[in-house]
Amino acid sequence: MHRLCWILVVLFGLLFLKTSAQEKVRPKVGLVLSGGGAKGLAHIGVLKVLEEQGVKIDYIGGTSMGAIIGGLYASGYTATQLDSIFKSVDADALLQDYIPRNSKSFYEKRNDEIYAIQLPFNNFKIGSPVSISRGMYNYNLLNELLAHVRFENNFSKLPIPFLCVATDVVSGEAVIIESGNLPQSILASGAFPSLYTPVEIDAKLLIDGGVVNNYPIEEIRKKGIDIIIGVDVQDGKKERENIKGMFDILMQIANYGMYDGMEEKVKATDIYIKPDIANYSVITFDKGSEIIQKGIEAAKEKLPQIKQLSSNYKKPNLPQDIINDELLINQVKINPLKYYNKDYVFGKLGYFEKECVSFDRLKEGVTNLNATQNFSSINYHFEKGDDEGDFLILNLKEATVNRYLKFGLHFDHLYKSGALVNITQKKLLFKNDVASLDFILGDNIRYNFNYLIDNGLRWSFGAQSKLTKFKHNIRSVSHDIVPIIDYTPTVYNADFIDFSNRIYIQNYYKNRFLIGLGIEHKYQRFDANNAPMNKAWIDNSHYLTPYFTILLDTYDNKYFPTKGVRFSSEIKHFALSSDYNENFEPFSIVNAEIGFAKTFFNRLSFSFLGDIGFTVGSEPSSNHKFFHGGYGFESLSNIKPFYGYNVMSLNADSYLKTTFTLDYRFYKKHHFNISANFAQMGDSMFETANWIDLPRYSGYALGYGLQTVIGPIEIKQSYSPEVKKHFTWFAVGFWF
Repeated sequence: MHRLCWILVVLFGLLFLKTSAQEKVRPKVGLVLSGGGAKGLAHIGVLKVLEEQGVKIDYIGGTSMGAIIGGLYASGYTATQLDSIFKSVDADALLQDYIPRNSKSFYEKRNDEIYAIQLPFNNFKIGSPVSISRGMYNYNLLNELLAHVRFENNFSKLPIPFLCVATDVVSGEAVIIESGNLPQSILASGAFPSLYTPVEIDAKLLIDGGVVNNYPIEEIRKKGIDIIIGVDVQDGKKERENIKGMFDILMQIANYGMYDGMEEKVKATDIYIKPDIANYSVITFDKGSEIIQKGIEAAKEKLPQIKQLSSNYKKPNLPQDIINDELLINQVKINPLKYYNKDYVFGKLGYFEKECVSFDRLKEGVTNLNATQNFSSINYHFEKGDDEGDFLILNLKEATVNRYLKFGLHFDHLYKSGALVNITQKKLLFKNDVASLDFILGDNIRYNFNYLIDNGLRWSFGAQSKLTKFKHNIRSVSHDIVPIIDYTPTVYNADFIDFSNRIYIQNYYKNRFLIGLGIEHKYQRFDANNAPMNKAWIDNSHYLTPYFTILLDTYDNKYFPTKGVRFSSEIKHFALSSDYNENFEPFSIVNAEIGFAKTFFNRLSFSFLGDIGFTVGSEPSSNHKFFHGGYGFESLSNIKPFYGYNVMSLNADSYLKTTFTLDYRFYKKHHFNISANFAQMGDSMFETANWIDLPRYSGYALGYGLQTVIGPIEIKQSYSPEVKKHFTWFAVGFWF
C-alpha cells in the first residue's frame, strides 16, 4: 500500500512535469504592426501566413495603419476576412473627406458648386484648413466593423488584447491607448498630420502615433510577451532624388523621430518581417492586392522561425450573425450645444427612438452632419440601455471658425467674365443661422445675399436678395422659322436688370423634397434699345409675387450626373405691379422640370431632362416670357439654355422641351458627350392641341468637358437643322 502511494505520487509528478513542459512549448507571442499608410495592407498578408502556420497571437500593438489592421484583427476578424473588407473599401474616400452630393442640403450643394476656394476668415485674417480630411468615412467604417465589440472599453478584454499609439500634438509625447472608444482610438492613432484632423480624447489633441513611436515593441514586451513578431512597413530615410511629391515630404518629416531608434528595435524583435514595398506609396490603396501579396512573400521568408511557434491553433472566422447590419436605437443623447439645437441636429442625423437603424442609414445621417461644416468634431459611441436597445451617444464639437471667404471664376456667353467673392457668416443672429453674400465683379456686376435659419425638423425661415443684370446682343433667327418680333434688324441690344427680394419658409418632406413658399418683390427693367416702338419689349416695373416651390435633387454631380433624379417646380402669381406700361393684369407662371441620370458600362452615362413652362391669365410683357438658346450659363427662371440656337434667340410664354445626353468619361475627369434637345414653343400654346405636334425646334451638340478645381471647363459645338447654323460655346468655371 505504501509502495502504491509512492507510485501514484511519481505518476502525478511526471504528469505535472509533462504539462509544464507542454506549457513552456508555447511561449506568449506578441505582434507589433508599424504604420505606413496603404503599405500597411501588407500586414494582412503576414497575418495570413501566421494563421496558416497555426500561430496564436497573445497581444497586438499597432500604430497608424498598424493600429487599424491590428484593432480589427484583435476584435475577432481573420486575415481572410480583412482581405475581403479592404477590397470593398472606397480607396479615394479613405484619403479625402468625400461627402456624397446627396448628403448635402440645397444650400450646401450650391456652396460646393460655385466656389473654387474656401478659406477661414476670423479677426480679419485669412486662415487655412486644418486638414484635407476629417476622416469621417474611416470613422463610420470602423464603427460598423467594430459594432460587435461596441460595449468593450477595456482593450485588454478583446478576443486578442490590444493597444495602439498616438501622439499628443501639444506636448509631442507618445500616448498609449488601451481603453476607451475603440474606433475613435484607432482613428487617433492614424490621424496623419495635415491629411486628417487631430482627434480629441480626454482633453488631449492626438495625431498619428508614427510621429514619435511607429513601432511599439517596448510597450508589447512589457505585457509579459516572450516572442515578438514585428512587421515593419515604414519607409527608411529617403535620399533627395527619391523625394518626388507632397506625401514623400510629409512622410520624411513625420518619421524623423523614428529613424534613430529603429536599429535597436529591430535587434529586439525576435522575428522581424520587412515586406518589399518600396515601389508603393502611403496612398496607393488601389494597389491593395499587390501589397498584401508582398506581405505574404515577406512572411514566407521567415517560415522556419514562424513554424517553431506553431501550436496548431486555428483562428475561427468572426461569425456572420454577430456582425451587426443594424442596431436597435433606444434613444439618441446629444451633448449640450450653444449655437445649434436638437431639432437642427435631428434634421440632419435623423430622429431615432426605439427604432432599428441600419449602419448605412446612420452613416448617411453622420455624413449629413459633417456636410454642414458646422462641427469641428463628430464622435459617437454606443452604450447599453436599461431596457431593450442601445443608447447612441453623439458628441459634437461646434466649429470655432464661423466666417469664411470664398472665391470663384466663370466665363460664359451671356454674363461674360465674372470673378466671385463671397463672405459667409454662421451664427450671425440666431441659433442654426447662416448668412452669405456673393459679389460678382466683371462684365456684369451682380450680387446674391442669402440668410437662412435652418430649424431642421421644423419649418425654417429665410430671406434672399439678388441682383442680376446683363447687356446682350440678341440675334433673331429667320421670321418664317421663329416669329420673335416683327422688325427689320436681325440684331438688337437687350439691357436687362432683375432685382429680386424674397422672404420664405421651407421644410423637408421625407428628408427628400424641399417644400417652400414665400413672397417676392421684384423690380425688372428690360429694354431692347433698337427694337421697334413696341411697349411689349420695354419694362421698368415693380412686382409683388407670392410663390410656391418643390425641389428634389439626388444627382451625384450637377454638371456631369451619372445617377440620381432631379425635380423642381415653381408657381408664381404676379399679383401687383407698379405698371410702367399701364397695361398690367394679374397672371401666373408655372415652370417645372424633371430629370434622371443612369450609368451603363461603368463610364457611359445617360441623362434625360424634361422641362415645361406656361402662363396662366393675361399675356405678360416680353421680359416675363421664356427665353431659350445658348449654353454654359446659370439659368434664371425664364432664361434657359437650348442647343442649336443663339442665347435668348427663342421666346414664348409657353414651351415644352426635352434634352437627351450621352456622356462618356474616357479618362479620369475628362468627358466626351453628345446631346440633343427638342422643343415646342408658342404663345398660349397649351390652349390648343398644337403642342402635341412634332417638335418645331431642335438642336444637337458635341462636347468636351474637364472637371477642375475651379469648376468644369467645357466646349460645345452645336447645330440646328432649322436655321442651319453652327454655334460654339465655351464655359469656364462653376456657374453662378
